[in-house]
Amino acid sequence: MTTKRNFLLLSLCSALLLSLAWYWHLSVLIFFGFVPLLILEDELSGAPKSRLKLFAYAYLTFLLWNLGVSWWVVYASFGGACMAWLANALLMAFVFLIFSNIKRRLNKWWAVWLFIPLWIAWEHAHTLWDLTWTWLTLGNVFAFNHTWVQWYEFTGTSGGTLWALAANIFIFQTMKNNTALKLFSKPVLKMAAIIFIPILISFCIYAYRVKIYHKVGGLQTVIVQPNIDPYNEKFYFDYQSQFFKALNLVRGKISEQTEFLVLPETFITENLNEAHINESEEIQWFRDSLISKFPKLKIIAGANTYKFYENEKDVTSTARLDEQSGKYYDVFNTALYIDKTRCEVYHKSKLVPGVERMPFPALLKPLENLALDMGGTMGSLGVQDERSIFEDTASNTKIAPPVCYESVYADYMSEYIRKGANLIFIITNDGWWDDSPGYVQHLNYARLRAIENRRPIARCANTGISCFIDETGNISNTTEWWKETVIDDYLIPNNKLTFFSRFGDLISYFSVICSLALIVFYFVKKYIRVKQNGMS
Repeated sequence: MTTKRNFLLLSLCSALLLSLAWYWHLSVLIFFGFVPLLILEDELSGAPKSRLKLFAYAYLTFLLWNLGVSWWVVYASFGGACMAWLANALLMAFVFLIFSNIKRRLNKWWAVWLFIPLWIAWEHAHTLWDLTWTWLTLGNVFAFNHTWVQWYEFTGTSGGTLWALAANIFIFQTMKNNTALKLFSKPVLKMAAIIFIPILISFCIYAYRVKIYHKVGGLQTVIVQPNIDPYNEKFYFDYQSQFFKALNLVRGKISEQTEFLVLPETFITENLNEAHINESEEIQWFRDSLISKFPKLKIIAGANTYKFYENEKDVTSTARLDEQSGKYYDVFNTALYIDKTRCEVYHKSKLVPGVERMPFPALLKPLENLALDMGGTMGSLGVQDERSIFEDTASNTKIAPPVCYESVYADYMSEYIRKGANLIFIITNDGWWDDSPGYVQHLNYARLRAIENRRPIARCANTGISCFIDETGNISNTTEWWKETVIDDYLIPNNKLTFFSRFGDLISYFSVICSLALIVFYFVKKYIRVKQNGMS
């Protein structure tokens, strides 16, 4: 009989392997991360009070995993970090317990494989509600070895989750059924095959993509990394001085051929009224200082904006009351598109729970002031219902403008592409996380979005890291962390849709259907059993 001490070691071992997989390009450890936890579940199955014990050990594993990978969130918000860790680990533990109960009810050797659709379905569902925190989606771990997953253009990130879980279950079953494994035995070779065959396929796709990708011509794009401290400067000094700082940085970098200038999230710190945004002083500065001299130039920049609601029926759950006018308004974290005649807006809509948005604002309206927006305002921010893109007909360019956290969501990002986006400009401000693994993880996740959609990316970060990412996920012109600088490159728009861009996250959709069927089956089987016991 396995002792409590051994159960604890298995729980800690899983937490360690899962956490280390996010560091030092050790993605290979993800293929073994769940094995100790599956062994623990198998040992506890059928034991007295096993469900409570399993839940406790699983919760410990997932809590330590969350802490091990995303501990740096405390730099932005201690309360938000605690909520993310505790809630995320709790949800993970519940999913694992549901899997264990279904597996026990079926009592079949193959039932362990049902963990795959249940986990993938949970990962997908976790992207759709107000408590979303998908940093630890298993498929994200391969961002640090992007040449392994070039087939994400077909499967998206959920394909990586499927691969990781399938390898874990296969290794678990192999170890369970073979007490004495030899290095060159058939079971070990099969374990190696399930890991290395997808990598080999990816290398072939990568070699093909590199061969056909000829970088000739393109649209000159300039990225400004102004490096303004978000805690001590950005929202406390006048915007005009920050504007002229950026203007000095781009002097001599912009020419008649420059098509796009990209500035980071919340670059314009003044709150702009969207009703008059095209005539606002801040927008005119761009036109007078840059666009008047370079008429081809288009500027994408982050800003704080707000919008008043004239009709009461339009008021949202996040709207605030302006006591002076008696009207309701929403505040937004916005991406702006500025050219010589117009200024368009896109509202960031995937907001960080507890940091930019109080979860379920319609229910928790009185508590919304506890949500601290990392843009200088208090309370929950507003969102827009659908993705929108910026279109420049002169250059035949359609730009996806995800803001910061939005770039973590695979299926969400593909919505921009289905709307016609042929370039992706990510604007972000990762300075909230200090010099930690957070901004490195965020940068690498963008590689997966490039691979899934085969779209070039210009990534502009206030304090770094800014860069360009090609269609295979390769990074170029990388800036240093916490250094003001300007970089430029030529981007070639791509209008072809990948399988993933065209059809979306099919693996997740199928997993959701399968999981719902499994849960219904579980409760029907339980009901029949209770009824039979009552009749006997």
